[in-house]
Amino acid sequence: MILARVKGNVVSTTKSEKLSGYKLLIVTPVDADTFEEHGSPLVSVDTVGAGEGEVVLVVGGSSSRQTAVTENRPVDSAIVAVVDSVDIGSKRVYEKYSKI
Repeated sequence: MILARVKGNVVSTTKSEKLSGYKLLIVTPVDADTFEEHGSPLVSVDTVGAGEGEVVLVVGGSSSRQTAVTENRPVDSAIVAVVDSVDIGSKRVYEKYSKI
């Protein structure tokens, strides 16, 4: 799984019928210690109702087709959780509703 931040969305009126009606979001991986963005952005199918700016968990490859939403769909990346908080050791490094 990858920690990532939702940066935006992709609108596509012409696509595979198996993706029709699914929200596609642009996510950028974040460093778990600093929560600074690193790596290239990617497009993920949203399976949980994530929104712009939220930190999410993203799975790729065959794992991305293991949700009820993405099963048997042409998907290589899926958002499977919206992160509320992250603790490393005894330190909270991220909390959704506060400014750490």
